[in-house]
Amino acid sequence: MTKASVSHNISVEKPTEEKLKNLKIKSWPIWTKESSTFDWYYDEPETCYFLEGKVTVSTSAGDVTIQKGDLVTFPQGLKCVWRVQEAVKKHYQFG
Repeated sequence: MTKASVSHNISVEKPTEEKLKNLKIKSWPIWTKESSTFDWYYDEPETCYFLEGKVTVSTSAGDVTIQKGDLVTFPQGLKCVWRVQEAVKKHYQFG
């Protein structure tokens, strides 16, 4: 596992195939979103794996860019703005 960054309590990494298999990522639901900007609040933690797309998530502490191949964990209580630059397709899991 190679850590890419941990910023603003958002963890972004480039996971190994073994880690994806252990997490059973392919069994998680898929969410898609076209290019857009929207406010978001995490009332519970979310872990997601980006299959496609590019997003900048803006928090009070700064911006985090996420793209294809990133495994991301968003903490509970995070308020942010999503700026979807390239249409997103991701596996996700709450809790």
